[in-house]
Amino acid sequence: MGIQVITRDGQPEYAVVPWEQYQALLAAAGQAPASVPGAAEQAQSPASPSLHALSELQALRTAKGVAPELLARNVGISPAYLAMIESGERRPDAAILRALAWHLGVGGWSDPS
Repeated sequence: MGIQVITRDGQPEYAVVPWEQYQALLAAAGQAPASVPGAAEQAQSPASPSLHALSELQALRTAKGVAPELLARNVGISPAYLAMIESGERRPDAAILRALAWHLGVGGWSDPS
């Protein structure tokens, strides 16, 4: 099995496996196959929570009671970089946007480009 282990502070944190092997693991565990990533986001109902603009990040984080240091650590960025994103000084890449949305429990971000 081609597993990649991602560590943080010297401790294993994530294991990454190829998609086919992941599907096989789900089947062996008696679970339904996973859908293609991103397909569920496109099929969400309008009532599902979503963030309409990146400028709402700080307000959403504050409303959920998430400390900036905790969110930054969970996403894998520095608190200083998170502050620059919240102030509009920096525009994060798509992976960071997805991680922010996931950790804040929202459906995704609009991308004005």
